[in-house]
Amino acid sequence: MPRKNTRRPRLAIGADHNGVALKRYLRHELRRQQYRLIDVGTNSTRSVDYPDIARAVGETVLAGRADLGLLVCGSGVGAAVAANKMRGIRAGLCHDVYSAHQSREHDDVNVLCLGSLVVGERLARDIVQAWLAARFTGEPRHRRRLRKITQLEEENASKSLRGAKQ
Repeated sequence: MPRKNTRRPRLAIGADHNGVALKRYLRHELRRQQYRLIDVGTNSTRSVDYPDIARAVGETVLAGRADLGLLVCGSGVGAAVAANKMRGIRAGLCHDVYSAHQSREHDDVNVLCLGSLVVGERLARDIVQAWLAARFTGEPRHRRRLRKITQLEEENASKSLRGAKQ
């Protein structure tokens, strides 16, 4: 019987100054479980802008240097908003295990966003574990919905380009 592919995904991990402590904890936990991590910063509590970190995580995923991304900021909201501006990134803000699992199964979320001021270390660890354990089901209804999301991205990119030329 062929062995199932059990290779752990490569993860791009990043946080703003509010998320750095939770990122450190998650980085330690994930390395202990032998995940391969690409840490894009920040590693300081000195103020940084979360869109810059979201860009770094998103670009790492889109370039194929990482399979998935993990973003941490104070609420998780700003990181999710910024990451979702990148074509091909599907960022999900999850503060519970159910949403994390569903985001991968149904929405094929490739960047998980967490709020360090919303969830504690243990819950964050459980959320990340549930997200990493889940797989996109590929059911026709979910594929259809993802195609519609891609269509929205393409339509809005076209409108932006037309507006820039005028």
